[in-house]
Amino acid sequence: MTQFTLLESPNWRDYSLLDSGDGLKLERFGKYIFQRPEAQAMWKRSLPESEWKNVHAVFVPSGEESGGHWDFKKTVDEKWVMSYPLALTPSPLPTLGEGRGMRELKFWAMTTPGRHLGVFPEVASHWDFMADLVQKATQPPNILNLFGYTGLASLAAAAAGAKVTHVDASKKSVNWARQNQELSGLHDKPIRWIVEDALKYVQRESKRGVRYDGIILDPPKFGRGPKGEVWEVYKSLPHLLELCRECLSDRPLFVIVTVYAVRASAIHVAQALNEMMKRFDGTIDSGELITREQSGNRLLSQAVYARWECKS
Repeated sequence: MTQFTLLESPNWRDYSLLDSGDGLKLERFGKYIFQRPEAQAMWKRSLPESEWKNVHAVFVPSGEESGGHWDFKKTVDEKWVMSYPLALTPSPLPTLGEGRGMRELKFWAMTTPGRHLGVFPEVASHWDFMADLVQKATQPPNILNLFGYTGLASLAAAAAGAKVTHVDASKKSVNWARQNQELSGLHDKPIRWIVEDALKYVQRESKRGVRYDGIILDPPKFGRGPKGEVWEVYKSLPHLLELCRECLSDRPLFVIVTVYAVRASAIHVAQALNEMMKRFDGTIDSGELITREQSGNRLLSQAVYARWECKS
């Protein structure tokens, strides 16, 4: 059975969606305020123009899908520290996790040649979801994070007590993720950092008989591997899901798929995940990842997702 949900991440302190509209969004990342394009914002802005002009930088898109440049209005550090309060619950084993309370995941944010800043705030709800399941496990689970970017999902799983394999085709992103590991004080946690094409890596793992208790997939709409491998989400994702199924343990904890491609539907992602997991006993939750404006009056859809969870 699949249920559909609007999933948000209300625990942020270092991030806020201040306003949106007219194809734009106004956001706070730490102490800085940025304006970025947002095609989903098909309404009028709520805040006065003076608030929109009081920004540190504006991303100006080019004709390319993710291309463009930053127009800086005020001084912005080359990089700055942000944090997320990861919710941790009591573990059945003293060796797992950090115990009750919050664990601050710290990470570097920075303006990049694209429109991104090193974190997708809307996926934080997945971090809490994973941390809860990892801490409920009776032994440290083995987690695979594909398209891991700057490593925040990997750090969340590791902080909760998992052994993590983090895979990304970008050496720069993996180096960034390793710096975030040090910044978060998680240098002693078992995380393997791999620069590799996701499809090729999972193919090798399947042949080796390596099995994972949880898999995180956060694929781009389009990308290239370190050796020029082409990734197109609509063509490549079904094959990757088939390969991932072969890498799951006999009783996996979870599988999470997040898709940012504009034409994707939560229904389609859920159906693809259901095909992958039909021989396992579990439930699927699917829907949209959203951010809520600080006024609380409007929601902005950022991505669609589907996640499978084993039945306890």
